[in-house]
Amino acid sequence: MSWLLITLSSYLILAIVFLIDKYLLMGPIPNPKVYAFYSGILGVLILLLIPFVGFSIPLPSQIILSFLAGFFFIYGIFWFYKALQLFEPSRIVPAVGGMLPLFTFGLIYIFSTEKETFSLSEFLAFILLILGSALIAYEKSKKISLKNLQISIITALLLAFYFVLAKYIYIAQPFWSGYIWIRIGAFLTALCFLLFSTDVKKEILKKRKIIPKSTSLFLFNQGLGAGANILQNWAVALVPLVYVAMINALQGTQYVFLLIFTIFLSLKFPKILKEEISKEVLVQKIIAILLIGGGLSLLAFK
Repeated sequence: MSWLLITLSSYLILAIVFLIDKYLLMGPIPNPKVYAFYSGILGVLILLLIPFVGFSIPLPSQIILSFLAGFFFIYGIFWFYKALQLFEPSRIVPAVGGMLPLFTFGLIYIFSTEKETFSLSEFLAFILLILGSALIAYEKSKKISLKNLQISIITALLLAFYFVLAKYIYIAQPFWSGYIWIRIGAFLTALCFLLFSTDVKKEILKKRKIIPKSTSLFLFNQGLGAGANILQNWAVALVPLVYVAMINALQGTQYVFLLIFTIFLSLKFPKILKEEISKEVLVQKIIAILLIGGGLSLLAFK
C-alpha cells in the first residue's frame, strides 16, 4: 500500500498549492495562460536531475507519447486555472473532481479493450471516494451553470488523457526517464504559448514593477507543486493500470486537507479569510469525510 501513502502525501501538498494558486490568480498573475506558461517552463528544471537518476532515450513512439502527455498536462492545468479565475472553487472543484476519475476509468476501459476493470470491493471504494469528493466541495447556494460545466468537462477530459498516457509511458519506460520526457513535452507546449499566443507574449515581455513577495511565493508554490506532481506520478507508476482512476478518485482527500487548512486560516487570520460553516454544511462535510474514509478503508484493508 505504499502507493496509497504516496498519493495521500501528494494531495496534502496539493491542498496547500491550491490555496496559493487561488491567491496568485486573483492578483499578481491574473492571466491563466501566463500561469500555465510559467508552470511548464519551470518544469524543465527537472533536467538538472539527469546526472543523478536513470535517464535514457526511448523509441520515437515513446517520445511522441511523452510529448503528447506533456501537452495534455499543460492544457489541462490551463483550463483549470482559467476555471479558478472565472468561477468560485466551490463551483468548479466538485465537477472536475467528480468527472476526472470517471473519464480516466472510461479511457482505460476503452484503451485496454475492456480488459481493465475493478473488483466489487474496489468499485465500491471508487464510488465512495467520488461521492465523498463531490459532496465535500459542493455548496448548495452555488449551482453549476452550463459554462461552469463545459469548462469542467474540458479540464477533466484533458487531465484524464494526461494520467492515462502517463501510465502507459511508465509501463514502457523507467519512472524517472518517462517523467523527464513528459516534462520536456510540457516545456515545449508552454513554449508554444510564448511563440504563438499574443496575450502571453505581451504579458511576459511588458515592463512592470516586480513584486518580490509575489515572485518568491510563486516560485515556492511551483516547487511544492513539482514535489506533489512527482509523488502523484510515482503513485501512477506503481499501481496497476485501472488503479490510475482510483488515484484520481482519491482527490477527495485533498479537499479534506483543504477544508482543515481553510478553517484553521479563517480562525487564525479572520481578516484575510473568513469561513462560516452552518450546522447543515457541517453535517454535509462530515458525511463526505465518512464516505471518503470508507473508500480509504476498503483500499487499505483490501
